[in-house]
Amino acid sequence: MPEYRRADIPGATYFFTVTTYRRQALLTDPRCRESLRSTINKVRLEMPFEIVAWVLMPDHLHAVWELPKNDKDFSLRWSLIKQHVTRDCAAWLPRQNLSASRDKRSEGSLWQRRFWEHLIRDETDLSRHLDYIHYNPVKHSYVANVADWPYSTFHRFVKEGTYPEDWGGIAEVNDGKSFGE
Repeated sequence: MPEYRRADIPGATYFFTVTTYRRQALLTDPRCRESLRSTINKVRLEMPFEIVAWVLMPDHLHAVWELPKNDKDFSLRWSLIKQHVTRDCAAWLPRQNLSASRDKRSEGSLWQRRFWEHLIRDETDLSRHLDYIHYNPVKHSYVANVADWPYSTFHRFVKEGTYPEDWGGIAEVNDGKSFGE
């Protein structure tokens, strides 16, 4: 089995991608959204972190977190979030045949086993990841304009003056700007 190495710098800022098991479109279901929201709030009480940016898609989410100065344990935070949301949503989740490995680990059928993380290196790197997060609903053809997607911190960034309300719309795509992977 491969050995995964994670960045472990206390107080750093990280970009994450967390995906549902078999890319099931479950995360924007109101029951899942509410469970995710309340679970994150509970975890943040015990293990604080700042959510810099966020987008919730039907089958995955992207987030940028800033950890406290003396803390580097984002893995435990994600583990707790995934466990609690899985338990909260178990009653209505589609039943799936789980592999022996998933069953042995009591993983359930909501989340993919691992997640992707990236240590944010500087302001330019952060800016690119914020653009990527907020443009993601357009990239996946859920909306034509970033402002039309309700499950994103884009709206907060507009209120703060970081983005204009029409940022990332069809005109931007036609101007040749790319926010792809």
